[in-house]
Amino acid sequence: MSVESLYNVSELLIATVMIGLLFLATELGYRAGLRVPLNLNDVGKSQLGTISGASLGLLALLLGFTFAMSLSRYDLRKRLVTQEASALESANLRARNLPEQEGAEIATLLRKYVDLRLEFFKPGINEEDQNRIEKETKHLQDQLWNRASASLAKDDRNVTTGLFIQSLNEAFALQNERLAAMENHVPQSVLVLLFTVAVIALGGVGYGCGLGKSRHWFSTIMFAVLLVLVITVIMDIDRPRRGFIQVNQESMTRLLKSLG
Repeated sequence: MSVESLYNVSELLIATVMIGLLFLATELGYRAGLRVPLNLNDVGKSQLGTISGASLGLLALLLGFTFAMSLSRYDLRKRLVTQEASALESANLRARNLPEQEGAEIATLLRKYVDLRLEFFKPGINEEDQNRIEKETKHLQDQLWNRASASLAKDDRNVTTGLFIQSLNEAFALQNERLAAMENHVPQSVLVLLFTVAVIALGGVGYGCGLGKSRHWFSTIMFAVLLVLVITVIMDIDRPRRGFIQVNQESMTRLLKSLG
């Protein structure tokens, strides 16, 4: 499987397949348990209970571990939005101390740059638009550097221009960091392991019900549905642009309004 194969699949489809697999594993485990004779001794029942409890404990550990991984990536994306907005705001403020012509041109270019950054991180944007925006962003970066160089040639206040260039360089570096953070997902192998352990653990629960020759459908269904919901939320947090839980771009939106 490719690195992004699960990431490109609809969450609804994954959730539907998962709940089907969990129900199937529970049913197969239950039917296997029914085949065990009623005279199974207490030692055997105790061992099966220990194994079933251990598998559920392992599942809980993996859920917590995977949730922490996806949440840390989400927090990083949020933090980088604020940092990039702060760097661009500093660049705009320091551009006011540059020569009048270059300062006005830089302010106009910064407004266009922030607008492109907001457009790039819109939910649901397709790959063609991403490539177009990336090219336009690179073109604006080149223009901003050219204006900074022209200002440095005109103005003998090296500290003023140097501070502006420093803010601009920081903003451009954060652009690359945000792109890398957006492409950094929970490893697919971890998700596959989580799915596998969940199926095996539910199979063990069904097997235990089969040993008891009875089961409670409601509790079994509720457990499977809750498990799928938790896994779906984990995947949703880790899907910028695609999921329901999106990183708030309010810092960049406020910056655009102030620039306008």
